[in-house]
Amino acid sequence: MIQKPKGTYDVYGKKSKQIKYIEKILNSLMEKYNYEYMRTPLFENSELFHRGVGETTDIVTKETYDFLDRGNRNMTLRPEGTAGICRSFVENKMYGTYTMPVKTWYYGPMYRYERPQSGRYREFYQFGCEVFGSDNASIDAELISIPVNIYKLLGLKGIKVNINSLGDRDSREKYREALIKHFEPHIHEFCEDCQERFKKNPLRILDCKIDCDKEIMKTAPTTIEYLNDTSKKHFDKVKESLEALDIDYVVNPKIVRGLDYYTHTVFEVEADIEKFGSQKVLCGGGRYNGLVEAIGGPKISGVGFALGLERLLNALEAEEIDLDENNGIDIYVAPMSEKEESYSLGLTQSLRLSGFNVEMDYMNRKLQNNFKQADKLNAKFIIILGEDEVNTNILTIKNNKTKEEFKVSTDDVIEFFDNNIEEEHHE
Repeated sequence: MIQKPKGTYDVYGKKSKQIKYIEKILNSLMEKYNYEYMRTPLFENSELFHRGVGETTDIVTKETYDFLDRGNRNMTLRPEGTAGICRSFVENKMYGTYTMPVKTWYYGPMYRYERPQSGRYREFYQFGCEVFGSDNASIDAELISIPVNIYKLLGLKGIKVNINSLGDRDSREKYREALIKHFEPHIHEFCEDCQERFKKNPLRILDCKIDCDKEIMKTAPTTIEYLNDTSKKHFDKVKESLEALDIDYVVNPKIVRGLDYYTHTVFEVEADIEKFGSQKVLCGGGRYNGLVEAIGGPKISGVGFALGLERLLNALEAEEIDLDENNGIDIYVAPMSEKEESYSLGLTQSLRLSGFNVEMDYMNRKLQNNFKQADKLNAKFIIILGEDEVNTNILTIKNNKTKEEFKVSTDDVIEFFDNNIEEEHHE
């Protein structure tokens, strides 16, 4: 038997309904925030991620799916969404044709070759937002509010935002020098990865899971200590904006994020989920004012975030939040025999095109079994089609909740259901 690749999973049954419900929430919220949907290729030139995500990140050095295509070009399955969105922004010259800021969102599969574990797969889905062209700290706060509101809409409790600032390029460079000075006398005590990071990007050392408990890590300088006046002002404005949005936050100087392109604001959103232990982070992001320029575009600022669908599903399960509303279908069409099937198909088609959710019997069930099937599908109404109904064009319609029966002409059937089925199911 051929099985799915390691680190992937199938979606069906209840999980598929949960995912569709979440996607509906995401679509609706993005419309309210006035963000435009963008879709980029599943694979890009490898150079994009090396230049954009960063040569020193674990994603690029250890986790990307790289391959040569038939034209002998280096390609990479996208490991995250931001670099591709930035590439599209630059290539399509959106900075010249759109009014700033350009506010976008994306949703789709990403690929990282890492050890599969709970909530972490080699093929995983990310939802994210990117905003280009505004240096205003209020946009940072607006971005942070999006995942916060998503989690609240889905019923998660104890939502908390952890924020930090890496500062502008000058502040980051001073902080980099301070880290080198701090770690240099002890770097030989660290893992091989950290020793390599020390040479290229010492900020990555702070992300190390192997050496995180070393005393020298605990006493490392923080980014906030090295912020210049411009960076401090931006960070203060972010905090002020979050307070205006009534969003609880904690300044956490340990947050540096795992990608090289961040400047100024970085943040993580977590939920108080008892069964998750210490791993409560559901979302992360920040500002990346140099990324567009780094991949060949103009000097335009950017800020964004991404959240993982699988970790969100795990959180909802841990909190026992059931998203499967099972609203069911509007109408179930039950032909009494094969003779009525063609008539049933035509009627089903007409009802669907009029906006109703309709299913019909394709299994030649007996009437009693069709009633049971309608119950399983949580149908609101059942249309019973026998020889008399076909000959007279007078339909027998049964309210599956009250069990009341109606006789309705085919000419009036659309109006009947318009008047008897809630609008939310007839759009």
